[in-house]
Amino acid sequence: MKQYKKLLSFIKPYRTFLILATISMLLATAMGLAGPWIIRSFMATITSGGDIGRIYQLALFAIIVYVLLALAQYGQNYLSHHAAWMALKDIRQYIYDYIQSLSLKFFQDKQTGELMSRVINDTRDFEILIAHAIPTIIVNACMLAGVFIILLAMNISLTLYTLIPIPFLLFLVMKFNKLSRPLFKKNQEEVANVNSILQDHFSGIKEIKAFTREEKASKMTLERITRQTIAILRALRISNAYFPSIQFFSNIGTVIVILFGGKMALEARMPMEDVVAFILYLNMFYQPIISLGQISEGIQQALASGERVVELLNVESDIVEVENPIELEDFSGEIEFKNVDFHYVENIPVLSDISFKIKKGEMAALVGPTGVGKTTIAHLIPRFYDPSAGAILINGVNIKDIKLHSLRKHISIVSQDVFLFNGTVKENILFGRPEASEEEVIEAAKAANAHQFIMELEKGYETQVGERGVKLSGGQKQRISIARAILKNAPILILDEATSAVDTKTEMQIQEALKNLMKDKTSIVIAHRLSTIQEADQIIILKDGRIVESGKHEELINANGLYASLCQNQMGGILVNM
Repeated sequence: MKQYKKLLSFIKPYRTFLILATISMLLATAMGLAGPWIIRSFMATITSGGDIGRIYQLALFAIIVYVLLALAQYGQNYLSHHAAWMALKDIRQYIYDYIQSLSLKFFQDKQTGELMSRVINDTRDFEILIAHAIPTIIVNACMLAGVFIILLAMNISLTLYTLIPIPFLLFLVMKFNKLSRPLFKKNQEEVANVNSILQDHFSGIKEIKAFTREEKASKMTLERITRQTIAILRALRISNAYFPSIQFFSNIGTVIVILFGGKMALEARMPMEDVVAFILYLNMFYQPIISLGQISEGIQQALASGERVVELLNVESDIVEVENPIELEDFSGEIEFKNVDFHYVENIPVLSDISFKIKKGEMAALVGPTGVGKTTIAHLIPRFYDPSAGAILINGVNIKDIKLHSLRKHISIVSQDVFLFNGTVKENILFGRPEASEEEVIEAAKAANAHQFIMELEKGYETQVGERGVKLSGGQKQRISIARAILKNAPILILDEATSAVDTKTEMQIQEALKNLMKDKTSIVIAHRLSTIQEADQIIILKDGRIVESGKHEELINANGLYASLCQNQMGGILVNM
């Protein structure tokens, strides 16, 4: 259970509820034990020719017992469920925060649906563990002890006979636990796979329809659902065979009492009311073991889910802050790459020996064919990844020594692949600086050339943009992302092909917005249209993960190297020397 210690620690804040639930359980157990004793006393009164007054007393006592039993059961169920769901809330929040703290490298081979399943489905079974399994174990332990003492007090020899099925019952419990957990874990994995493909297909529904791949998508989904169904049926085959076996051996105990208890009653060695009470108590004696068997399925599911959650929580982020990191109060120096190497996969280099400096207020452009590492360089600056070798400095300080939140607070990113959250236009702009006023939001939108089209929307700034901004055009989404960056007003700006996916008219509007955004900023620009970066203070040309040229536009054109060749290809063979 050591690996579950962290998860079980979330119960501590709600232990008061669990203590009260336990008290309710003990009260319910005591009232449950009193029931057969009332029946025994009732039969003894009848067979001994007792008076009606004794019957009234027993009836009144029974009412009190059953009222207290109902109240205790309510308290037990509500309090344990309250503690369970509150703990589950905290567990889910902790797992989400932990996943969010991991570097982008972790997300490269993870599907969104799988991660959603870890947070929601795999944690859901902890509610069974806290609200059902733990209370059941406590109640049944008390019930087992109480009934055993009562049975011994009634007849020791008959009680010992009823213990004959116990070894078989314990064997079945242990065998079930061993066989079922891997099967339930496999089922949880298949549930995650179903979630993943559903999320994937729903997100790509436009592409599925455009390429008429509905039938293929349906077959893929059916395959995942079928695999999950097979997995759960394998687990249920074990549990469905288990419960009748448990019930059979518990019923053998009743046969033993009928056989030996009946013989004792006929021989006048045991009163008839004791035999009846013994049978009633015997059902309560085996019930804890039966209940344990029934709850074992939930426990095994919870433990199987717990293994998957623990596996996730054992993942360590490769982006780790140093002790006592430096707070970056202001960007007042320069950005410097010193002999930086990087790889996503071991022994497959993406960047090799990258060195350059960008002074405060300068615009540096990264140029080169697709796949040479331009975006990777941009992602290294906010520490989405760490270099394999070398160092990146801001204000002369290694960014590994700077507090992550402080570092990223000083950086704004506008990329080609704009992500908008499923909310209003205003909420998406405010993502740049949540505390900004409505006037500041509007000013940022105006600077991004977005205010006019926003006001033409059905509800203006309160218009819902849909998932990933599906209700807006590419250019509109891009301008909202620029407004978001303007509102953040960070001193370092990264533009990753921010105009590559729009038409010429929209590009002009975006370029004007970008000029507003870049004022007084230190900018790193990745652009496939070289005409947009000719005024850069420094143009860095990459090839095969290395810097092969750098300088201003005029210098690079005159050098007649790779940059000049790229310009010539884009401008139809005409070299333009600005």
